[in-house]
Amino acid sequence: MNTEYNPYSPPTSVVGERDDIQHELASKGRRFGTLLIDYVFFYLIIFVIGFAVGITRGGQGAAGMPWQLIGFTVLIGYYLIFEGVWQRTPGKFILGTVVVNATGEKPSFGQILGRTLCRFIPFEPFSFFGREGWHDSIPKTKVVMVQKR
Repeated sequence: MNTEYNPYSPPTSVVGERDDIQHELASKGRRFGTLLIDYVFFYLIIFVIGFAVGITRGGQGAAGMPWQLIGFTVLIGYYLIFEGVWQRTPGKFILGTVVVNATGEKPSFGQILGRTLCRFIPFEPFSFFGREGWHDSIPKTKVVMVQKR
């Protein structure tokens, strides 16, 4: 038969295809805003930890504490927990953005881990002067606006 309509051909379906969903990339200004908000939350967490250490250690205070290691651990945990569970940090919740993979779905744990570790590459913040930051391009993720339902 030719390519004309054939009433005996099997039906076609578009169920399950997500090509019709367009994701609007978050602007650089919005992403900078989420960074600032997330740093405020990060420093609040560090303050609470420091306060707890000061109370429990008494007169010794925070002397001898490995604060760089504590800060590194808190920052990794902050991004792994928030982006791994909800795809969003508090800054992203407030400004209406979400992390997705290249196909627009929830990123894998490996991608979230890669995103988080890439934040520690020296001069990584300057990578945003290009098209996208290294913590997006290396693990193949992107930050998009939340879809209105």
